[in-house]
Amino acid sequence: MLKTGLTDLLGIEHPVLLAPMAGVSGAELAASVSAAGGLGLLGGGYCDSAWIRQELDALRGKRFGFGAITWALDQDPNVLDIALSYGPEAVFLSFGDIAPHAGKVRDAGVKLIAQVQTVDGAKCAADQGADIIVAQGTEAGGHGGARATLPLVAAVVDAVPDRPVVAAGGIADGRGLAAALMLGAQGVLVGTAFCAAEESLAKPGAKKIMETASGDRTIRSTVFDIARDKDWPKDWNLRTLRNDFTDRWHDDPAAMLPDVDSIRAAYNAALDKGEFKEAAIIVGEAIDLVHAVEPAADILQRIVRQAEDRLAGALTFLRTP
Repeated sequence: MLKTGLTDLLGIEHPVLLAPMAGVSGAELAASVSAAGGLGLLGGGYCDSAWIRQELDALRGKRFGFGAITWALDQDPNVLDIALSYGPEAVFLSFGDIAPHAGKVRDAGVKLIAQVQTVDGAKCAADQGADIIVAQGTEAGGHGGARATLPLVAAVVDAVPDRPVVAAGGIADGRGLAAALMLGAQGVLVGTAFCAAEESLAKPGAKKIMETASGDRTIRSTVFDIARDKDWPKDWNLRTLRNDFTDRWHDDPAAMLPDVDSIRAAYNAALDKGEFKEAAIIVGEAIDLVHAVEPAADILQRIVRQAEDRLAGALTFLRTP
């Protein structure tokens, strides 16, 4: 059994958190991860309050956390009040300044998790009252920064030694969890591995593609944010699988702008129809490690079991004279 400061702080059995992926981590997936011994974080994303209320209603009486994009929460702070009224175990904020929201989370007696992409960001989050720091490497699916997971996690562990650090980005099996623990992290945040879970909100056609996809075919780009009319700050861009849409626009995103309205309409139509040669499949470099659509509990239990086996066998690498 893997016990760390993270499991003690959150009262969970396994040091695995579900990434609060917008459009993927709904109530069913969050509840399943929590029931299996991790902590499921509802993906509040761009802070659609009606959808969030619906999902939170489904989580009543269950253990869960709530995650949101910080700059979107800045535009509708009332969403945080809604989430806190349902009694989450933790609130997860990423991509923006957590300071305007930290006091409200703290006053509610809820743990604050801050995801960062730089060492300076980790120090700032700790100063602003984050209880847990997630160090997200560029290998992650969805939005992220430029630094790779392994060196970033180690540097953040050194920079904020009084806070539990969680590793994120490129972690989809027990080998990644074991490696993160050896770097000094006290747990992992997992997204891509749960995208293809049975309980995920991802479309069935997207899940089918994930089963045989390769991290070699992922790309960081701004083109899908333009197509989706999401005004993301320049510090972060989006990792997805490459497809015809990225092949057409990635090298010159500005070429989309003269005809952006019709491009957006065509993109939304493709998404509605599940046409993923045009619509985005948002996954990270660890997609190579996803081979089947499975229950979330099976995914989590396999990650933990693999990590325990790797760590138990680590002494075989040591040789005594």
